[in-house]
Amino acid sequence: MAEKISASDLKANKDSFVIIDVREADELAGGKIEGSQHMPLGLTIRNAKKKQIEDLRNKKICTYCGSGYRGNIAAD
Repeated sequence: MAEKISASDLKANKDSFVIIDVREADELAGGKIEGSQHMPLGLTIRNAKKKQIEDLRNKKICTYCGSGYRGNIAAD
């Protein structure tokens, strides 16, 4: 299970993380974290299976969505 980080801790240490927004494209209209990369959950899983995100393995990653459910799935 992935570690959790509070919004305030992420904000204070934002430059230490690769931030991935796993919401669907139509959900982005409500805004997103500045500097985050958009990679919907389905794409995140497919890329992981194809090892196309291998370069992220040694980096601190923060995944997020609207409720935390998909963000947790992507983090695991």
